[in-house]
Amino acid sequence: MAGSVQGKIALVTGGGSGIGRATALALAREGAKIMIADYVPEGGDRTVKMIKEKGGDASFVHADVSVTKQVEMMVNKTVETFGRIDIAFNNAGIEGKVADTMLCSEEVFDRTIAINLKGVWLCMKYEIPQMLKQGGGSIVNTASIAGLCGFVGLPAYVGSKHGVVGLTRTAALEFATKNIRVNCVCPGVIHTPMVERLMDGSSYGQGDLEAGEPIGRMGKPEEIAEGVVWLSSDASSFVTGHPLVIDGGWVAR
Repeated sequence: MAGSVQGKIALVTGGGSGIGRATALALAREGAKIMIADYVPEGGDRTVKMIKEKGGDASFVHADVSVTKQVEMMVNKTVETFGRIDIAFNNAGIEGKVADTMLCSEEVFDRTIAINLKGVWLCMKYEIPQMLKQGGGSIVNTASIAGLCGFVGLPAYVGSKHGVVGLTRTAALEFATKNIRVNCVCPGVIHTPMVERLMDGSSYGQGDLEAGEPIGRMGKPEEIAEGVVWLSSDASSFVTGHPLVIDGGWVAR
Protein backbone atom coordinates (compact mmCIF):
# COMPACT_ATOMS: atom_id res chain seq x y z
CA MET A 1 0.00 0.00 0.00
CA ALA A 2 2.89 2.34 -0.68
CA GLY A 3 1.69 5.93 -0.60
CA SER A 4 -1.94 4.88 -0.08
CA VAL A 5 -2.73 7.97 2.02
CA GLN A 6 -0.19 10.31 0.45
CA GLY A 7 -0.85 13.94 1.32
CA LYS A 8 -3.70 13.14 3.71
CA ILE A 9 -4.07 14.61 7.19
CA ALA A 10 -4.78 12.09 9.95
CA LEU A 11 -5.88 12.64 13.55
CA VAL A 12 -5.02 9.70 15.83
CA THR A 13 -6.34 9.62 19.39
CA GLY A 14 -4.56 7.42 21.90
CA GLY A 15 -1.53 7.79 19.65
CA GLY A 16 1.00 7.66 22.46
CA SER A 17 1.27 3.87 22.69
CA GLY A 18 0.04 0.50 21.45
CA ILE A 19 -2.29 0.35 18.47
CA GLY A 20 -2.49 4.14 18.26
CA ARG A 21 1.27 4.57 17.97
CA ALA A 22 1.63 1.70 15.49
CA THR A 23 -1.15 3.15 13.33
CA ALA A 24 0.27 6.66 13.44
CA LEU A 25 3.61 5.30 12.26
CA ALA A 26 1.94 3.27 9.50
CA LEU A 27 -0.13 6.21 8.26
CA ALA A 28 2.98 8.41 8.26
CA ARG A 29 4.87 5.73 6.33
CA GLU A 30 2.12 5.81 3.72
CA GLY A 31 2.42 9.56 3.27
CA ALA A 32 0.01 11.13 5.76
CA LYS A 33 0.74 14.02 8.11
CA ILE A 34 -0.29 13.11 11.65
CA MET A 35 -1.79 14.88 14.63
CA ILE A 36 -1.22 12.71 17.69
CA ALA A 37 -3.69 13.17 20.55
CA ASP A 38 -3.17 11.52 23.92
CA TYR A 39 -3.86 12.02 27.60
CA VAL A 40 -0.21 11.20 28.41
CA PRO A 41 2.10 13.85 26.91
CA GLU A 42 5.25 11.73 27.21
CA GLY A 43 3.82 8.99 25.01
CA GLY A 44 2.43 11.41 22.45
CA ASP A 45 5.69 13.34 22.20
CA ARG A 46 7.58 10.07 21.75
CA THR A 47 5.35 9.05 18.85
CA VAL A 48 5.85 12.43 17.19
CA LYS A 49 9.62 12.03 17.58
CA MET A 50 9.50 8.53 16.05
CA ILE A 51 7.57 9.81 13.03
CA LYS A 52 9.93 12.73 12.50
CA GLU A 53 12.99 10.48 12.80
CA LYS A 54 11.63 8.57 9.82
CA GLY A 55 11.14 11.76 7.80
CA GLY A 56 7.43 12.24 8.48
CA ASP A 57 5.45 15.23 9.68
CA ALA A 58 3.61 15.09 13.00
CA SER A 59 2.43 17.22 15.89
CA PHE A 60 1.00 16.52 19.34
CA VAL A 61 -2.06 17.79 21.19
CA HIS A 62 -2.88 16.90 24.79
CA ALA A 63 -6.52 15.89 25.16
CA ASP A 64 -8.93 13.82 27.24
CA VAL A 65 -11.50 12.51 24.75
CA SER A 66 -14.19 12.32 27.44
CA VAL A 67 -14.19 16.12 27.84
CA THR A 68 -16.18 18.07 25.26
CA LYS A 69 -14.06 21.24 25.27
CA GLN A 70 -10.85 19.25 24.92
CA VAL A 71 -12.18 17.27 21.95
CA GLU A 72 -13.34 20.48 20.28
CA MET A 73 -9.91 22.00 20.91
CA MET A 74 -8.19 18.88 19.56
CA VAL A 75 -10.10 19.02 16.29
CA ASN A 76 -9.57 22.78 15.94
CA LYS A 77 -5.85 22.40 16.66
CA THR A 78 -5.55 19.76 13.92
CA VAL A 79 -7.23 22.03 11.39
CA GLU A 80 -5.16 25.04 12.50
CA THR A 81 -1.94 23.03 12.13
CA PHE A 82 -2.60 21.07 8.94
CA GLY A 83 -5.63 22.72 7.31
CA ARG A 84 -8.06 19.78 7.29
CA ILE A 85 -8.82 16.29 8.61
CA ASP A 86 -8.98 13.56 5.97
CA ILE A 87 -8.61 10.59 8.33
CA ALA A 88 -9.72 10.26 11.95
CA PHE A 89 -8.67 7.22 13.94
CA ASN A 90 -10.70 7.40 17.15
CA ASN A 91 -8.69 4.92 19.14
CA ALA A 92 -8.26 6.22 22.70
CA GLY A 93 -9.55 3.75 25.27
CA ILE A 94 -9.08 2.11 28.65
CA GLU A 95 -9.75 -1.40 29.93
CA GLY A 96 -11.13 -0.58 33.38
CA LYS A 97 -10.72 -2.91 36.35
CA VAL A 98 -11.69 -6.56 36.14
CA ALA A 99 -14.83 -7.29 38.18
CA ASP A 100 -18.05 -9.06 37.37
CA THR A 101 -21.30 -7.23 36.65
CA MET A 102 -22.36 -7.29 40.30
CA LEU A 103 -19.00 -6.08 41.67
CA CYS A 104 -18.03 -3.55 38.99
CA SER A 105 -17.95 -0.13 40.67
CA GLU A 106 -19.98 2.77 39.36
CA GLU A 107 -16.80 4.82 39.12
CA VAL A 108 -15.10 2.26 36.88
CA PHE A 109 -18.23 1.83 34.76
CA ASP A 110 -18.72 5.56 34.26
CA ARG A 111 -15.06 6.28 33.44
CA THR A 112 -14.82 3.37 30.98
CA ILE A 113 -17.99 4.40 29.16
CA ALA A 114 -16.91 8.06 29.19
CA ILE A 115 -13.62 7.37 27.40
CA ASN A 116 -14.39 4.34 25.25
CA LEU A 117 -17.91 5.20 24.10
CA LYS A 118 -18.70 8.84 24.82
CA GLY A 119 -15.18 9.70 23.68
CA VAL A 120 -15.73 8.12 20.27
CA TRP A 121 -19.07 9.90 19.93
CA LEU A 122 -17.55 13.26 20.90
CA CYS A 123 -14.72 12.82 18.41
CA MET A 124 -17.15 12.10 15.58
CA LYS A 125 -19.40 14.96 16.72
CA TYR A 126 -16.60 17.43 16.04
CA GLU A 127 -14.77 15.64 13.20
CA ILE A 128 -17.81 15.17 10.98
CA PRO A 129 -18.66 18.89 10.58
CA GLN A 130 -15.08 19.54 9.46
CA MET A 131 -15.27 16.65 6.99
CA LEU A 132 -18.59 17.92 5.65
CA LYS A 133 -17.06 21.36 5.19
CA GLN A 134 -14.10 20.02 3.22
CA GLY A 135 -16.10 17.50 1.15
CA GLY A 136 -15.49 14.16 2.86
CA GLY A 137 -13.21 11.96 4.89
CA SER A 138 -12.71 8.57 6.49
CA ILE A 139 -13.34 7.74 10.14
CA VAL A 140 -12.12 4.56 11.81
CA ASN A 141 -13.11 3.81 15.40
CA THR A 142 -11.48 1.25 17.66
CA ALA A 143 -13.98 -1.32 18.90
CA SER A 144 -12.85 -4.83 19.88
CA ILE A 145 -13.79 -8.47 19.71
CA ALA A 146 -15.37 -7.46 23.03
CA GLY A 147 -17.78 -5.46 20.90
CA LEU A 148 -18.94 -8.69 19.28
CA CYS A 149 -18.92 -11.17 22.17
CA GLY A 150 -18.84 -11.22 25.96
CA PHE A 151 -15.88 -11.39 28.34
CA VAL A 152 -16.32 -12.42 31.97
CA GLY A 153 -15.30 -9.68 34.39
CA LEU A 154 -15.31 -6.78 31.93
CA PRO A 155 -18.91 -5.51 31.83
CA ALA A 156 -18.03 -1.84 31.31
CA TYR A 157 -15.42 -2.53 28.65
CA VAL A 158 -17.63 -5.00 26.77
CA GLY A 159 -20.60 -2.65 26.96
CA SER A 160 -18.53 0.27 25.70
CA LYS A 161 -17.14 -1.65 22.74
CA HIS A 162 -20.56 -3.01 21.71
CA GLY A 163 -21.62 0.63 21.77
CA VAL A 164 -18.75 1.66 19.48
CA VAL A 165 -19.92 -0.85 16.86
CA GLY A 166 -23.43 0.59 17.05
CA LEU A 167 -22.24 4.19 16.86
CA THR A 168 -20.09 3.33 13.87
CA ARG A 169 -22.97 1.76 11.95
CA THR A 170 -25.31 4.63 12.76
CA ALA A 171 -22.89 7.37 11.68
CA ALA A 172 -22.02 5.40 8.54
CA LEU A 173 -25.68 5.38 7.50
CA GLU A 174 -26.20 9.03 8.37
CA PHE A 175 -23.33 10.27 6.21
CA ALA A 176 -23.07 7.62 3.49
CA THR A 177 -24.18 10.10 0.81
CA LYS A 178 -21.83 12.82 2.07
CA ASN A 179 -18.56 11.16 1.10
CA ILE A 180 -17.78 10.29 4.72
CA ARG A 181 -17.07 6.64 5.44
CA VAL A 182 -17.25 5.38 9.03
CA ASN A 183 -15.87 1.97 9.98
CA CYS A 184 -14.33 0.33 13.03
CA VAL A 185 -11.68 -2.25 13.75
CA CYS A 186 -12.30 -5.10 16.18
CA PRO A 187 -8.88 -6.25 17.40
CA GLY A 188 -8.39 -9.56 19.11
CA VAL A 189 -5.89 -9.95 21.93
CA ILE A 190 -3.06 -7.64 20.92
CA HIS A 191 0.24 -7.35 22.79
CA THR A 192 -0.11 -3.78 24.03
CA PRO A 193 0.40 -1.99 27.36
CA MET A 194 -3.37 -2.32 27.95
CA VAL A 195 -3.27 -6.10 27.66
CA GLU A 196 -0.16 -6.24 29.83
CA ARG A 197 -2.05 -4.33 32.53
CA LEU A 198 -4.97 -6.71 32.17
CA MET A 199 -2.71 -9.72 32.66
CA ASP A 200 -0.96 -8.16 35.65
CA GLY A 201 -4.12 -7.19 37.47
CA SER A 202 -6.50 -10.10 36.93
CA SER A 203 -6.89 -13.83 36.46
CA TYR A 204 -6.34 -13.41 32.72
CA GLY A 205 -2.88 -14.86 32.12
CA GLN A 206 -0.87 -14.74 28.90
CA GLY A 207 -1.39 -18.46 28.36
CA ASP A 208 -5.15 -18.09 28.79
CA LEU A 209 -5.34 -15.27 26.29
CA GLU A 210 -3.10 -17.00 23.76
CA ALA A 211 -5.18 -20.18 24.11
CA GLY A 212 -8.21 -18.21 23.00
CA GLU A 213 -6.50 -17.28 19.75
CA PRO A 214 -6.82 -20.08 17.15
CA ILE A 215 -3.75 -18.68 15.41
CA GLY A 216 -1.80 -19.54 18.58
CA ARG A 217 -0.41 -16.17 19.61
CA MET A 218 -1.30 -12.61 20.47
CA GLY A 219 -1.53 -10.11 17.67
CA LYS A 220 0.89 -7.25 17.12
CA PRO A 221 -0.19 -3.59 17.07
CA GLU A 222 1.24 -3.30 13.59
CA GLU A 223 -1.22 -5.93 12.34
CA ILE A 224 -4.14 -3.77 13.44
CA ALA A 225 -2.47 -0.69 11.97
CA GLU A 226 -2.46 -2.21 8.49
CA GLY A 227 -6.22 -2.72 8.69
CA VAL A 228 -6.73 0.89 9.75
CA VAL A 229 -4.57 2.14 6.89
CA TRP A 230 -6.68 0.15 4.43
CA LEU A 231 -9.96 1.44 5.85
CA SER A 232 -8.55 4.98 5.74
CA SER A 233 -7.48 4.76 2.12
CA ASP A 234 -9.35 4.87 -1.18
CA ALA A 235 -8.67 1.14 -1.53
CA SER A 236 -11.71 0.62 0.74
CA SER A 237 -13.91 3.19 -1.02
CA PHE A 238 -17.01 0.91 -1.02
CA VAL A 239 -16.67 -0.03 2.66
CA THR A 240 -18.66 1.81 5.32
CA GLY A 241 -20.45 0.77 8.50
CA HIS A 242 -18.20 -2.27 8.77
CA PRO A 243 -16.64 -3.77 11.94
CA LEU A 244 -13.39 -5.20 10.57
CA VAL A 245 -12.38 -8.16 12.74
CA ILE A 246 -8.61 -8.61 13.06
CA ASP A 247 -8.41 -11.26 15.72
CA GLY A 248 -6.45 -14.37 14.80
CA GLY A 249 -9.72 -16.28 14.51
CA TRP A 250 -11.10 -15.62 18.03
CA VAL A 251 -14.72 -14.91 17.04
CA ALA A 252 -14.74 -17.67 14.40
CA ARG A 253 -14.67 -20.38 17.08
